[in-house]
This record gives sequence, C-alpha cells and structure tokens, in this order.
Amino acid sequence: MTRPRSGDALVRLVAGCVLQYPGDYFHDELPRLRAALAGAPAEPAALLGSFLDEAERQTPIELCAQYTSTFDTRNRRCLYLTWWVDGDTRRRGLSLVRLKRIYRDFGLEYAGEELPDFLPVALEFAARVEEAGTELLQEHRAGLELLRLALTESASPYARVLEAVCSTLPGPSPETKAEAKALAKNGPPQELVGAGSALEPFGPGLDMPADFPLRTPADLPWPVTPERQTA
Repeated sequence: MTRPRSGDALVRLVAGCVLQYPGDYFHDELPRLRAALAGAPAEPAALLGSFLDEAERQTPIELCAQYTSTFDTRNRRCLYLTWWVDGDTRRRGLSLVRLKRIYRDFGLEYAGEELPDFLPVALEFAARVEEAGTELLQEHRAGLELLRLALTESASPYARVLEAVCSTLPGPSPETKAEAKALAKNGPPQELVGAGSALEPFGPGLDMPADFPLRTPADLPWPVTPERQTA
C-alpha cells in the first residue's frame, strides 16, 4: 500500500477516520489508528491520541450517540464544508459539482452515497494529494475554524480532532468566531485547482486507481451511514 508522504497526511487520514460515524467496528480499529499516529507531528498526534483514549472508554453505543448528538446544523456543528459557505441554497449544488471535478482532475471518480464535501472525504483527498488538498482545505478554512470553535464551546472531545486538522494548515488559527468569519470575507481565491474545477464528495465508494488506495475494506471496515447523519 502507498503510504502518506508526510506527518500532516497521517493526521488528516486519522482525523478523517474518526470524523465518520463510528459504527460497531471503531474500537477494533483503535490499534491501527494509534500506530498511524506514530509518524505524525507531536502536537496533533497528542490531540488525536487524547480523543482516541476518550473514545476507547466509551461503549460503541455511547460513542455513536455522542457522534449523532454532536454533528448537526442546528447547533452549527456541520461536517459538510460547502454548508458553511452556501447554506442550503441552490448555489451549494454548483459548489458540489465543482468538488467532483477537482477529484476527477486527479483521477478519482466518486461513487459513494455521502456528499463530496463531507469533511472525511476532503481530508482523505488532502492526505493523498497534499498540495491540492491543502488548498481545498484552505479554501474552506473559515468553516473548519468555525466548526472547531463550536465544538470547543460545547466542550466536545471532537474539538481536539478539528484542532489537529487545522494545525496541518498554514498560519495560526483564529481565536474568536469574528476572526474566523473574517476568513470567509478575506480568504483564499475561489479558483483552486485549474480552470473550471468542480466540487463533490469523497470517501468510501471512490473508484480509484490501484496506486491510490484511499479506502479499502481492510483499511476502513466501518462504512459511512448517511441515514445516521443529522446534517
């Protein structure tokens, strides 16, 4: 299997795994996730390791209940990146199409049931195609930081996961919601990867080349279950 090229890539892969609905198999994968963090930078590895410690102390039912109560749009804790920019508007459909084109530009056809802006999908792309993926995450930096702040405000252990993700991006994280919202106004340019790129979902279900092993059953035995998502 092709290994990620940097410690930041490992952080993104592990974060992408734990930001999916945990299901019945999450605890079985804890040793693999901890092993992956051995090659990650110390600070984000410690943040993710702390989350894994807390997750291990919970039963699968408790962890699943925590996940579904944490991520929703009502409390502005949404895992869908374009929601932070477009909300539930017609414009969001165009953003999702653009995402799909970006993935396709790198030889990836999305075949999953989740939307292409689902954060675990974007994180996996950012782990495997680091330069373009970093630009994609930077484009949605305001939403990522607002999600991080909302999770911190609610004292959620998932705040550590978002803190680890944001640490892989250039520049310091904003300390307040006002600073994070300013990123949306003054943030990176709209064009990301080549002219006419399009946004769409990622994650389990991608039909990918053999040398781009994004997800396989051995890597990720718990599937994303959209019906369990509240966002």
